[in-house]
Amino acid sequence: MTVQYHSNNAASGLDRKAEGDPDVIIAAEGVHMVYPVGKNETIVALEDVKLTVGANEFLTLVGPSGCGKSTFLKMVACLIQPSAGTLQLNGAPLVAPSRDVGIVFQDAVLLPWRTVIDNVLLPVEILDLPRTEYHARAMELLDLVGLTGFENRMPNELSGGMQQRAAICRALIHNPSILLMDEPFAALDAMTREELGLELLRIWETDRKTILFVTHSIPEAILLADRVVVMTPRPGRIARIIDIELARPRALEMEFTTEFKAYSDEVRSFIYTGRET
Repeated sequence: MTVQYHSNNAASGLDRKAEGDPDVIIAAEGVHMVYPVGKNETIVALEDVKLTVGANEFLTLVGPSGCGKSTFLKMVACLIQPSAGTLQLNGAPLVAPSRDVGIVFQDAVLLPWRTVIDNVLLPVEILDLPRTEYHARAMELLDLVGLTGFENRMPNELSGGMQQRAAICRALIHNPSILLMDEPFAALDAMTREELGLELLRIWETDRKTILFVTHSIPEAILLADRVVVMTPRPGRIARIIDIELARPRALEMEFTTEFKAYSDEVRSFIYTGRET
């Protein structure tokens, strides 16, 4: 499969990054994922995925349910292994979970018996890092997401949006260079979702990371990303990779521009036709 980039509604050539490029953080080549169902049946979730992700890039994956977006994220997190193909992290085979990767799931999954600050510091304990040193970073992160004063509250005392803010802090506490986000705002109301999307962009501008962000929302995918990876219906393949050339910092008002609409129409066309380039 040849993956093309897109700019200003015209194809802009082949993958600008290649394996061996020092700027490439994540590289997937010919990745397949097949799940067994029952005794003699299988489901092909991903098929022949080739993708490279650059340092500090904000990349979103968008496509219909069941197209393998979350499966790909789980592979990068090394929670599952591909059925075929290769995955590399910083030029080395990806065979075990890395400390350099943080994960934010759709649900905040905060431990209900721990305070907000203790939830944020959980990775510090797991990685056996000095708690005193990282306590100060935790407080800085909580301040960055507007949770100063809530550090000693329990999760059930927070709104859904506030819980997701805490979950983002937890993922960032050990300062990973890669942040994987699996539909982190899907369970939130529309206004909170928009607010947290802009908050995430602000955090990313302040403390650059390589972000892979899975979403079903086309506007969200476009507003956040440097590039949008459009997935076909199952079996998931990359139909198109689109460069988003909107100015940064981004704002919600951009969604009403002609340029934004053109990106939206293009993403929809590839999702609904299931075409590949």
